[in-house]
Amino acid sequence: MIYFDNAATSLYKPAHVKRAVMDAMEKYTANPGRSGHIKSMEVAEKIYDTREAVKEFFNGSNHEVIFTKNCTEALNLAILGLLKSGDHVIASCYEHNSVLRVLEHLKSIGVEVSIISSDLYEFADNLEREIKENTKMVICTMVSNVTGEYSNSEKIGEICKLYKLIYLADGAQASGHMLVDLKKSNIDMFAFAGHKGLLSITGVGGLMVKNGIELNPLMFGGTGTDSENLIQPKAIPEGYESGTIPSIPIISLGAGIEYINKNFLKIIEKEEDLSKYLYYSLKKLNFLTIYSKCDTKNVVSFNMKNIDSSYLADVLNEKYSICVRAGLHCAPLIHKKLKTTKTGAVRVSIDFNNEYLEIDKLVLALKTIYSSLT
Repeated sequence: MIYFDNAATSLYKPAHVKRAVMDAMEKYTANPGRSGHIKSMEVAEKIYDTREAVKEFFNGSNHEVIFTKNCTEALNLAILGLLKSGDHVIASCYEHNSVLRVLEHLKSIGVEVSIISSDLYEFADNLEREIKENTKMVICTMVSNVTGEYSNSEKIGEICKLYKLIYLADGAQASGHMLVDLKKSNIDMFAFAGHKGLLSITGVGGLMVKNGIELNPLMFGGTGTDSENLIQPKAIPEGYESGTIPSIPIISLGAGIEYINKNFLKIIEKEEDLSKYLYYSLKKLNFLTIYSKCDTKNVVSFNMKNIDSSYLADVLNEKYSICVRAGLHCAPLIHKKLKTTKTGAVRVSIDFNNEYLEIDKLVLALKTIYSSLT
């Protein structure tokens, strides 16, 4: 099998992560932050270590880490927890439905939404003209899950700082695949997924919140603190992690970050080389329409002439054991921009575990499929 669906979830989990999960199953299954006994304290310490590792990895010493079950929950918490009727928010057309559907909901309660339809890197160049007196937040994905394009996060951060706006960055596709520096980019809130580039098991994501930002919680319940008070506390992270948190996935996240830290340069260099090789290998096929750019970050999307994207993905899976993803990738506005709303597109997404030979096999499969259908 050849796995090219890493933008959804990384298939490869390092042995270090697997060992951490098995170790956690043996030693760290008590409930952290609720009891004072030794087993609870041991788990709490591991959770704390992972929070600190996350802050260090993203250079977010001025941020607090709220663990969620995925990046979608983190984005929902950031957006719903801050925006209210009368506010104005600006976002890119590259956003995932975990942003777009939240914004669509907020329109119904009086939040004004502006979508910038430029290419992702040019989002920053078009941002100032959309700012109004009631603008409160700017949302922009760091890397598109459809095209692999990336944003100019430093310029976005400079503009947001100048106008005193909250900058929320969606780091689902960037985390683990490129250097993310929250301080340098002036990012106020940063949402990430564990199970993609950070190599954790599923079940953990997070929202990093700059000190001084207060959010309304999405969930209410036990926090292990101030239990006599029926009002939900707003202390970070406890007030935003009601109920039992996913300790084992969090511990696996810490192990994933540790692995990446030791191999970061090798990972980045190989992924950059593979991305270029993938792009130019597919670009040579004149029967494909390529929607990504040559400097893509790990993702190339395309369509084959006169062939439905879902059908092509099915053939690749069933006849060639090549796993890709077809459709709209939960990002409808970028497909509207690409004029692929009806057809969708085939997405190939790699990580450092892929090999050049696998790309060659994909190219050969595409040639064979096209020849058989024409």
